[in-house]
Amino acid sequence: MTDTPILEIRGVGKAFPNVRALANLAFDVKRGEVVAFVGENGAGKSTLLKILSGDYRLDEGTVLLDGQEVSHVGPLEARRAGFRLVRQEPEIVPHISAAENIFVGELPQKRGIIDFSQLRSDARALLQECGFAGLIDPEAMGDTLSPAQKHVVEIARALKPGVKVIAFDEPTSSLTADETERLFTLIRALRQRGLGVIYVTHRLHEVMEISDRIVVLRDGRLVGIKETASVTPDEIIRMMVGRDLSYGFSRSETTRSEVVLEVTNLTSRYHRDISFKIHAGEILGFAGLVGAGRTELAKVIFGDLHKRSGDVRIMGELTRIKSPSDAIRASIGFAPEDRKGEGLILVRSVIENASMAVFSRLSRWGVLRSKMMVDTVAPLIASLEIKTPSLEQEVGKLSGGNQQKVVLARWLAAKPKVLILDEPTRAVDVGAKAEIYRLIDNLAKSGIAIMLISSEMPELLALADRIVVMQGGLLSAPIEKSEASEERILNVALGQQAA
Repeated sequence: MTDTPILEIRGVGKAFPNVRALANLAFDVKRGEVVAFVGENGAGKSTLLKILSGDYRLDEGTVLLDGQEVSHVGPLEARRAGFRLVRQEPEIVPHISAAENIFVGELPQKRGIIDFSQLRSDARALLQECGFAGLIDPEAMGDTLSPAQKHVVEIARALKPGVKVIAFDEPTSSLTADETERLFTLIRALRQRGLGVIYVTHRLHEVMEISDRIVVLRDGRLVGIKETASVTPDEIIRMMVGRDLSYGFSRSETTRSEVVLEVTNLTSRYHRDISFKIHAGEILGFAGLVGAGRTELAKVIFGDLHKRSGDVRIMGELTRIKSPSDAIRASIGFAPEDRKGEGLILVRSVIENASMAVFSRLSRWGVLRSKMMVDTVAPLIASLEIKTPSLEQEVGKLSGGNQQKVVLARWLAAKPKVLILDEPTRAVDVGAKAEIYRLIDNLAKSGIAIMLISSEMPELLALADRIVVMQGGLLSAPIEKSEASEERILNVALGQQAA
């Protein structure tokens, strides 16, 4: 790292109708430095990234990139100037290949025709350089890629020649521990090459590991800049939220009672001979690397994917689940990883989204009864402390943490015996994450059996009573909470040892 700034932010401000998004921000990013942006949802991180990438025009101030002013350029000009953004939600064209997605707009040609052989070769070489070789088939169609693979495409796309500053917005939200370490190896290499790196995440343990300095934002203003080596996570949280909030969370030990969910010898396209049990009030954590089959297992149990053989029992009773509606009738709830794409209808209201699982109970002759909807949802919105102007607010306009709470409210309304949570705190801020942890803990204490899928090791270790590890469609023996560690779980996931 040098003392020479490659990116300078000077007095930047941005306002929207009735909202001051950014006010007088001033700091820099040096060559060969990793700077983390942290703050709660609404702090201004995304707005600042969109200004840097040319998606938004700033209202006041100046931005300099490698000494050249780029204050009022559009996305194409910002990219040509050397700023690249790896977005939280990857922009993938569904019906073209991964290689075409990586080189979109820059496809190699021979005599005016796309040179697909060169394209595939270039894509493999770039993925090798990024450290993600073998994770993606360059010929795979965009709509067949997993969330993690889509993120890898975004990263590769950003690292083509000309990059000077690269910003990562929640880059590990779909990555497991092994993939995250590959990303960190790449970031360290970019640092050595003298690039400026901006890292935006709600995962403070990642901030502490990978960054050199931390820029803390709150309500669109700069709260402070700290050298990472001289600050603790709890100090950063106090700056972010303006109050004390413990970074750690730990559940008290539970006493196992009756078995609520029992899966026996389940086999599907993605799994072989999966068996496990979850007791009333227990949280069973599911760890594993990308492609291990955790999300697919959740969808098979919920009836969203087909199972070839095996049994699923609820309270000892054999169930026949061929669709999500069958699962709901069997008292199974499912909060999916992609809450925006699969868990919510963003253009519909909070009350509609929260009551969706119990529409049949709230309707007469096919017509929803408004008063029953309000009577069902309003207490849940209050008890979960969902911040919304009204029950009629479009759910897509809420923060990530509040959107996730709406998904949980839906299943509380349905009163399930089993609740499957797939990445329940993906891309939510630390304040909302702590609230969701407490909520999950309370759900377990109420007797619900919880299947918790998470790529965050600290999350699994904090919440789960036992942890199983998936690898290649197989399931390990359970690891008791008292015997679980990040190292042991990763070794099992990598096939280095048995559980």
